[in-house]
Amino acid sequence: MKKTILFFFASFIFAGSFAQMENPVKWTYTAKKIKGDVYELHMTAVLEPKWHIYSQDIKGDGPVPTSFTFDKNPLIKTDGKVVELGKLEKEYDKNFGMNLKFYGNKVDFVQKVKLKSAVNTIAKGKITYMVCNDKKCLPPKDVPFAIKIDPKS
Repeated sequence: MKKTILFFFASFIFAGSFAQMENPVKWTYTAKKIKGDVYELHMTAVLEPKWHIYSQDIKGDGPVPTSFTFDKNPLIKTDGKVVELGKLEKEYDKNFGMNLKFYGNKVDFVQKVKLKSAVNTIAKGKITYMVCNDKKCLPPKDVPFAIKIDPKS
């Protein structure tokens, strides 16, 4: 009986700790047809107030830069690098001891792709990113994504 009570108590504490994990970033994903067989994949991060996400362009031993990994798909060819659209902020961070580039509020990461065939497909991959506010940084996080590309839309 004691083991059962202890198990339920521990489960309650464990579940409560997950409920309090911070997640200040909400991601949305869309595909936008540009012309013919060329599309833009939009991976948009909306951040809670006072949080910021780092640019892809961070060098050295500072915070983890945002990065994108696309799974191989024989129907899709990426065109260039992921472009960042948002209000880029640059600031010296005394905690990291370096100049940093980051975005607050919202940033849209855009990857151009070309469809090799006019059929529905899904662009899959993962985003690795790190966020901080003026008091703390959260550990780097990997988030999978799947973006439907429909040539008929």
